[in-house]
Order: sequence, then structure tokens, then C-alpha cells
Amino acid sequence: MSNKLFDLTGKAAVVIGGAGGLGQAIAQGLLEAGADVLISSRREDALKKALEELRAATGKAADYFAGDATKEADVEALVAAAKAKYGKITILVNAQGFNKKQDALDFDIDTFRQMLDANVTSFMIAAKHFGRHFKENGYGKIINLSSVRGKIATKGTGNAGYCATKGAVDMLTKQLASEFGPLGVTVNAIGPNITATPMMTAVFEKRAAEAGVSVEAYLKQQGEGNPLRKMGMPEDIVGTAVFLATPASDFMTGNILYPDGGLTAIG
Repeated sequence: MSNKLFDLTGKAAVVIGGAGGLGQAIAQGLLEAGADVLISSRREDALKKALEELRAATGKAADYFAGDATKEADVEALVAAAKAKYGKITILVNAQGFNKKQDALDFDIDTFRQMLDANVTSFMIAAKHFGRHFKENGYGKIINLSSVRGKIATKGTGNAGYCATKGAVDMLTKQLASEFGPLGVTVNAIGPNITATPMMTAVFEKRAAEAGVSVEAYLKQQGEGNPLRKMGMPEDIVGTAVFLATPASDFMTGNILYPDGGLTAIG
């Protein structure tokens, strides 16, 4: 039995937000664990680039679907495309969304609403439509990408939108777990700390320049606040996602797991 606990051979996964960042890293981990993987995002050029990078990293081919996860019709089309390709989907990863930092006193409310739509509403839309498919099969895994900022706030300004949306994701995860449990569907979330993904490179360079230090020194400083004394890397998140996708986590639902270097233990 133990050999099967972390095996995804013959399983099919859809990773929304899979063209870059943690979504792409998770897609790679699922491929390496044996799953068939379809990644989805709005931009076809980014998806094609991600497919090339995934093939180079794993030697395996993934599929893609271009669509906007905030639009219900696009998500319905995504489900249909995935079913047509694989027959049965087992795993949904919601890794989409964005962060726009603004001081709460000056936060642009249109931007705030856009963040709610991208970071929360899209998760609900995807859970609704993939959940229906999982119900038909009597089994499914939903993995939501949250953040430590769904649990603890930042000391400085700028994250009112991000913290609010990730807190919403955490509670949505718990409520969906309650409703979907009788259907044989688990719903869990991952709450990483700030992670050094390629998409964050420009942000780190800007912050390092503002602080008058090298990027390497800046990253080291950021990691010093964690008990493990280092910043998270994409591969630090992947294992948690693979665990939540595999039979090893079949009796776990409604949880937020924190691969965060220990930040939430002291935060």
C-alpha cells in the first residue's frame, strides 16, 4: 500500500494559474508524480512557454487551455476540454490570482474588487464546476493556493487586498470541505510564505535596490525572520501540493498547510 500513497499514475490534474510561478512548479511536481496535467491561464503565449519548460524539466508533455477563470463560461469550457482529453479529472489546483500593494488609505476600490474576483471568486467558480464532475465520480481533490497572509497580517502597509482575499480563500476552503466531504471530495489549501519564484525576480530586484543591498543580501534578510532562516523556494511548496493530490491525504480535508519556514509558528 505504501508504494501507492504518493503515486499519481493514471490520474489527471488541472492547474489553473499553471503558466508560471508556484502554479507551474506544482504542475511540474504533479507530472513527476505520474499525473497527466493540463495547465490553464489567460495568455496562450505564456501557456506555450510553460509547456516547453515543463517538457524540458520532466521529459513529459502537458496540455493547456487558454481561458479566464473569473468567467464562468470559460471555466465550464475548461472542464469540458479536460474531460474530452482525459475522460475523468481527479485533481484541481487553484493557483491563479495576483497581488497589488496599495496603502489602505488610498486603496483603489476597483483594484480591490478585481483582486476579490481573481483571488476568490475564480476559486469558487472552479470549485463549483469541477466539483460537479468530482461528484459524478465520487472522488476528487481540490487544492487552493492561499498564503500565510490568510492567517497573519503584515506589519507594514500595502496588503489589505491580498490579506483579505487569502483569508477568504481559507474560509472558502473549509466550507467547501464541509459541503463536498459527503461527495468523496477533499478540499485543502496551501499557505506558503513569500517564495522566490522567477516571477518575483523583478520585485526582489526593485526592493533590493530601494534598500541599497544586493538581491542575494535582500533574500537572505527576508529569510532571517523565519525559524529555518531562509526564504522559501518553489520546490519547498511542491511536496505539500503533491501530498494533497495523492491518496496519502485522503482522510485530510478542510486544512490549510503552511510550508512557510516556520513563520506562522512565531507570527
